[in-house]
Amino acid sequence: MIHQNGHKKLNRSEPHRRAMLRNQVIQLIEKGHLVTTKARAKEAQKLAERCVTLAREGNTFNARRRVQALLPYKKEAVIHLFSEIAPRYTERPGGYTRVLPMGKRVSDTATIARLEWVLE
Repeated sequence: MIHQNGHKKLNRSEPHRRAMLRNQVIQLIEKGHLVTTKARAKEAQKLAERCVTLAREGNTFNARRRVQALLPYKKEAVIHLFSEIAPRYTERPGGYTRVLPMGKRVSDTATIARLEWVLE
């Protein structure tokens, strides 16, 4: 049995994978969308949903500290998350992002997907 395997390894070491996913979520927060492979998009989606769920609690010290621990590279992204993104989803129970398939990449035929915010 495979226990405690709730994430894809993405063919990277744990520190590299964590840094890559953090950077992708920061780009999603700053730009509003992210184009990457489907596996990476699904893993980044998990982290982004967790950050928005924490930010929905409000601009408290503890919520900001917990999100800053997940996204330590850019404070501007955390400020943008708390001020603009999280207030849009206060009434939504979950599902803040969507993954849209975009076909195959020409060079290595990897499945490409677009991760974006649900603007409802």
